[in-house]
Amino acid sequence: MITLDDIHKPVTAELEAFDEFVDRQFTAEGELLSDMLRYALSTRGKGIRPMLVMLSAAMNAPVKGAAMGRRACLAAMLVEMIHVASLIHDDVIDESDMRRGQPSANARWQSHKAVILGDYILAKNMNIGLQSGQFDLVTHVCGSMAALCEGEVLQDDCARNRTMTRQAYLDIIYKKTASLLGVSASAGALAVGATRDKVATMRRFGEAVGMAFQIQDDILDYTPSAHTGKPANNDLREGKITLPLLSVLDRASDERRADLLARLARCREDDDAVEYLRSVVENEGGLTFAAEVMQGYITRAVEMLADYEDSEYRSALINLCAYIAERDR
Repeated sequence: MITLDDIHKPVTAELEAFDEFVDRQFTAEGELLSDMLRYALSTRGKGIRPMLVMLSAAMNAPVKGAAMGRRACLAAMLVEMIHVASLIHDDVIDESDMRRGQPSANARWQSHKAVILGDYILAKNMNIGLQSGQFDLVTHVCGSMAALCEGEVLQDDCARNRTMTRQAYLDIIYKKTASLLGVSASAGALAVGATRDKVATMRRFGEAVGMAFQIQDDILDYTPSAHTGKPANNDLREGKITLPLLSVLDRASDERRADLLARLARCREDDDAVEYLRSVVENEGGLTFAAEVMQGYITRAVEMLADYEDSEYRSALINLCAYIAERDR
C-alpha cells in the first residue's frame, strides 16, 4: 500500500523549506488572531497541494535542486493558503463542528470569527505574493479563488432546488477541487521556468488528479470505516447529491426519484433516512459506478506524464494517482 510518506520522499527537503517559509511569512498581530492562525496552519491536513507543486517543480526543473528556490515555496504557499481559507469558509457554510478529527475553527471561535480568519489568510496570502514581485505566479493562481466561489454557489443552488445533474456535479467538483489541484501542478512547473506546453500539461494532470480525488472522497463518505476526517454519511446529512447517489437517481423512475429525494430532505434529522439511502447506493451499484468514473480520471492523469523521462519525481506523481485510487481500501 502506497503512503503519502512514500510519495513525499523525493521532495522532503523542499517541503521542509516550504514549511519554514510559511512559518516565517504567516504571523499575526494580537494574541487571539495569532492563536487562530496557528491553529488553522497546524491542521492543514495531508499537504497534497504543496507536494504537487514541489514534485511538478522538481520534475520540470532544468537542473536538479531548482525546486528548492523561493519561487517554488511561494507557489506552494499561494495554493495551500487558498485551500486552508476555503476549508474554514466551507465549515462555516456547512455548520461543521469537526475538521480532520479536531474541532473546526467555527466550533472553537464561532462562525463570525472563523469567517474573518479565512479572509485574513486570503488577504495575507495575496499581500505576500504581490510584495514578492512574482506577478506571473500570483496571476496564475488567483483565478482559482473565483472558481472555488462559483463551485460553492452552484452546489448550494443544486442542493436547495434538488436539480443536480451529472454535468452540474462534474462542474462543481472541477471548480471546488480540481481547479486548485490543476493550478498547484502547473504553478510548480511555472515556478522553475518550464515551457508553456509543459505548464499546460501539468495543469491538465492536476485537474484529472483533482477530479479523481473528489470522486473518491464522495465514495468514502458512504464508507463508515473510512478515515476522511468527517463524520460518515456527512454529505447525505447535508443534503448533498454526489456521484454515487446521482447514479442511482439517474436510473430511477420519476416516482422513485421523488421518494429518494424526499428521504434525502429528511437526512439532517432522520438517521433511518440516512441509512436507507446509504444502503440503496451501495446495493444498487452507485459506489461501483463512481469508482469506475474515478478510475477513468486516474488513467487520464497517468497518461499526461507519458512524455516525461523516468525519474523519482515522475514515479512519485504516478504513485500519488495510485494512492488516491486506493485510499482507505
